[in-house]
Amino acid sequence: MTDAQPILEVEDLRTYFFSDSGVVRAVDGVSFHVNAGETLGIVGESGSGKSITAKSVIRLIDEPGRIVSGRIAFRGRNVVTMDAARLRKFRGGEVAMVFQDPMTSLNPVLRIARQLVETMVAHGRFTKKAALRRAVDLLGRMGINAPKRAVDSYPHEFSGGMRQRVMLAMGFSNEPTLLIADEPTTALDVTIQAQILDLLRELNADFGTAIILISHDLGVIANICSRIVVMYAGEVVEEGPAESLLADPRHPYTWALLNAVPRLDRHTPGEKKLITIEGTPPDPADWPAGCRFRARCPFAIEACAEHPALTAIAPGRAARCWVTQRGGALPKVGGGATAAPAQPAAAARAGVSYAAATAASATRGEVLLDVRDVKKHFPLPKTTFFGERRVLHAVDGVDLAVFKGETVGLVGESGCGKSTLGRLIVRLHEPTAGQIAYGGVDITHADPATIRPLRRRLQMIFQDPYASLNPRMTVDEILGWPLKLHGMTQDGAETSARVRELLDVVGLSAQAAGRFPHEFSGGQRQRISIARALAVSPEFIVADEPISALDVNIQAQIINLLIDLQRRFALTYLFIAHDLAVVRHVSDRIVVLYLGKVMEVAPAAALFDMPLHPYTKSLISAAPIPDAAIERRRERVRLTGEPPSAIDVPSGCRFRTRCPIAAERCAAEMPPLAENRPGHWVACHFPGKL
Repeated sequence: MTDAQPILEVEDLRTYFFSDSGVVRAVDGVSFHVNAGETLGIVGESGSGKSITAKSVIRLIDEPGRIVSGRIAFRGRNVVTMDAARLRKFRGGEVAMVFQDPMTSLNPVLRIARQLVETMVAHGRFTKKAALRRAVDLLGRMGINAPKRAVDSYPHEFSGGMRQRVMLAMGFSNEPTLLIADEPTTALDVTIQAQILDLLRELNADFGTAIILISHDLGVIANICSRIVVMYAGEVVEEGPAESLLADPRHPYTWALLNAVPRLDRHTPGEKKLITIEGTPPDPADWPAGCRFRARCPFAIEACAEHPALTAIAPGRAARCWVTQRGGALPKVGGGATAAPAQPAAAARAGVSYAAATAASATRGEVLLDVRDVKKHFPLPKTTFFGERRVLHAVDGVDLAVFKGETVGLVGESGCGKSTLGRLIVRLHEPTAGQIAYGGVDITHADPATIRPLRRRLQMIFQDPYASLNPRMTVDEILGWPLKLHGMTQDGAETSARVRELLDVVGLSAQAAGRFPHEFSGGQRQRISIARALAVSPEFIVADEPISALDVNIQAQIINLLIDLQRRFALTYLFIAHDLAVVRHVSDRIVVLYLGKVMEVAPAAALFDMPLHPYTKSLISAAPIPDAAIERRRERVRLTGEPPSAIDVPSGCRFRTRCPIAAERCAAEMPPLAENRPGHWVACHFPGKL
């Protein structure tokens, strides 16, 4: 079989779910192919049919769903008509799938070795002894340190990135011809995401395995895929080579997705609002007549009342759009100018601490939050009776000043202390040491009676809205309870009126008040969390990963909502995220954390235009850009491994164990956070040398 021949052909695939309320046409006439050794990306919003299409390919559709028509040919064999024995051999042997959440795919009570060995032995390709040797080799190939020890571990002993590597090892264990990866990097840090993508690219090159990568992150798709299929409302709306499709989209939906993504390489100073797709995707139980994107399309014409076919519009390109099929062109994507570096007015001062300098440079009343040398250590249980008590250094001496009305971005890998610092600020945790002052009042060790009135001024939006919303309470009760607790409303009628007002502010209808959290989408639940934070009219909001794992359009809507609310209510934000493009887009200043320490602080534009710390530079270089041509030629600062344990932190500079320019001095001496340029602070012995 040559590389030009398809190994997988999907023709007019239709997968429906038959429920009591009607037929849900989740996948409704999808056709595409995958060539040998090719990397194909499938993109689209949640509910577009991406994952159902992937599961249909390997016949993983459970009742009440079933494939009602279409053909799935793998190397000429029809998967749809395979019997149970042939299907068992097909799955895992010839085609493997890696799912979005590895913890739901790995058995929590079985060691990694048993799960990997079982996968290989079940297909009869290896003996148990040979399979165990191969399991160790595969884990090492996936970049897991000490693979012999790792195979004897349980899944919960690994981080999210490490568990995803185990799933990739399992997927490649039988050297499949095709690997389907469904959102394998969702919610991972940019550095771990970059490592996973590098791994997929290397495995594709070394084993010749074809890859179908499903993702809502266009930067991830641009980084690895040679061809892209765009899905909307259960059907393919555009397909083509990655470089041409991302640079010149031929369907309004693709164009809108690209415009909704903030980019590191394009930033317009002063303009924070993103272009979003208005409305919501249509109901798969009742697809509209004509073009399914028509109700949300800014370029719709009269012909869109008729359903368009997926038609070739250029060599290797096809689109389901009457406008571009008739020769029309869509506006250029983006076009924003790159921001010039910010020019702070303050002069560099040698020997002055960051906290003292920021406080001294502000006029009376401007500093809303002042954090000085804050530490949070969590004592851990002893491993043996006579052993020493271990301590986890979550936050280990952080200085931070936030001015009224600004947005400060907080970035860093998982485990660096971002969320812990946010919880310390709103006093969900009590600091081990240091000082926290809010509005000039010391709240470091304030008792509950003192803190309670401050809850009205300090609020937090959590990363997982479903985990932070009470599933047994309606939205009306969730939003009304804090109003009653703080005495902000006098009776039930006033509370209900205020709840409806809050729902309107965050873009939800009044009917949402009577529903429970599980009845909403992820983006809608995040809006409810924002409404709850706004209920008590706060001044300062800690937003902890408020857009993690959301679709690009929902993400853009949440960003625009936060920006609108800040302008409308004069809010101050501490914005925690791992998506650097989003952080640059919304932030005035950015703080970079690593292993509980501040590595760099600077205005947003200055930090991205001229990063001084090697860690910051590695984070920026790892963040993908939704442009395949740029991704092919970008230089990367590659980091190996994951951050060291916060229980046993390295001596000297905490980043030295992964730093490409570390020297002997870095092991002996922790560099202080010093002002290298006006307003630009860095904790590095060799700033700007990388």
